[in-house]
Amino acid sequence: MNQVQSTATAEQIMAEINQVITKVPQETIQQLATQLVNSQRIFVTGEGRSGFMAKSFAMRLMHLGADCHVIGETVTPALAAGDLLVAVSGSGTTKAAVWTADKAKELGCHIVAVTTDDSSPLGTLADTILHIPAATKYRREGEAPSIQPLGSLFDQCTHVLLDAVCLTYGQLKQVQHDDVFAKHSNVE
Repeated sequence: MNQVQSTATAEQIMAEINQVITKVPQETIQQLATQLVNSQRIFVTGEGRSGFMAKSFAMRLMHLGADCHVIGETVTPALAAGDLLVAVSGSGTTKAAVWTADKAKELGCHIVAVTTDDSSPLGTLADTILHIPAATKYRREGEAPSIQPLGSLFDQCTHVLLDAVCLTYGQLKQVQHDDVFAKHSNVE
């Protein structure tokens, strides 16, 4: 693959991301950021690459001053009524994410699903859905077409959209760059 082909491929990926992101209403981003601001504690979960997107989101929220935790880590406290859980699963069928959301619901937590499928098991458990109409590894009807393998498009769009949520969250909380930098790791 030469430089021109590499650039064309990158441009195609960016076009795919843009096609998906423009379908997500700005009000959804604002609404989710507001829910996060109003939450005492935030927990995130996801498996595989969706889990990496969830952890990235948790790190950004922590930098912004949120009391945020990743399900499954050794230092994660117990969920309690009133907590907010953000569960990321492209298909909305990932067993661990669905089980965690179901348990959190039983405990009285607010559930946010980040998924391509509102009617999935995860979507039906959710109080709030960040619907990302991207391709997943299953290539189901209604998913955006993609030249990329598996759920790459979903992962990329999730990362960008959750970053938009964090930016809005930071604006609502009036967090400045220096505040964020002060929470960044200083042992790396």
